[in-house]
Amino acid sequence: MSTDGFAAESHPNHQPGSDSMQLPADVLGDGSVGGEMEALAAVMRRLRAENGCPWDRAQTHETLRPYLLEETYEVLAAIDSGDLNELRDELGDLLLQVVFHSQIASESGTFDVADSIRAIREKLIRRHPHIFGDRKLETPEQVRDMWERIKLEDKGEGDELNSVLSGVPKVLPSLTRAFRVQEKMAGVGFDWPDASGALEKLAEEMNELSEAVMSGDRAHAEEELGDLLFSAVNAARLAGFSAEDALRMSTEKVISRFQTIETLTAADGHSVHELNLEELDVYWDKAKELERQVRRP
Repeated sequence: MSTDGFAAESHPNHQPGSDSMQLPADVLGDGSVGGEMEALAAVMRRLRAENGCPWDRAQTHETLRPYLLEETYEVLAAIDSGDLNELRDELGDLLLQVVFHSQIASESGTFDVADSIRAIREKLIRRHPHIFGDRKLETPEQVRDMWERIKLEDKGEGDELNSVLSGVPKVLPSLTRAFRVQEKMAGVGFDWPDASGALEKLAEEMNELSEAVMSGDRAHAEEELGDLLFSAVNAARLAGFSAEDALRMSTEKVISRFQTIETLTAADGHSVHELNLEELDVYWDKAKELERQVRRP
């Protein structure tokens, strides 16, 4: 269960506008960005207060980790759906996670949500000298390169390894992490000039994987598979695609198509469990044809 749903259900006065409620003034927003943000922070303070919600009071930075991931993926799902109302709501749920973590930190005197907002505001100003300074940058690539250079400067001389790649989180999904590593290397010019070179490398890695698999050397085959996937991400990036998004969409397509197979087989009095591969392939082709019919104008 996401934290927004649990928190709302934990409090009988969770529906603003109800005639039976007498809400405290500090949790009522005024419609402005600042006013609504202050009100949201006030709601979270009350949820975490001594007489607040038992569930919210029990949470830590660590226990909230899965909810932060869940809300992030729900934002991505809303973007994929094209439903802007859903996107609005999911962004609110994600913002709740920011406020939640900031409130927990404020209780230990570390920082509060205002500190987080100020930090990102100052970072944006510092890393956009072409907007807030006198630098002249004309292209997205120039802006990206400038961002990376300033980011390295921000790390300071005290860092153990002030690497171009040190800011890529290890916890990112592997395809996304590969993309970010490639993007950062591209920022210093270590990149193919276009997708053609990356596609040739992809074909080369496919051949090497085939040879490794046929050799029976499992460790070598696994290594070559990793190289193939990394090359696929690189080719996708240079072609202007996100490998993570492409794989997610393909997975959803396969899920939809297989569920169509289940429907078709059931309509014929069969089950996917009792059919062999050849028979399932026939239904697979039928499912693909139904997809084409739906897409036709």
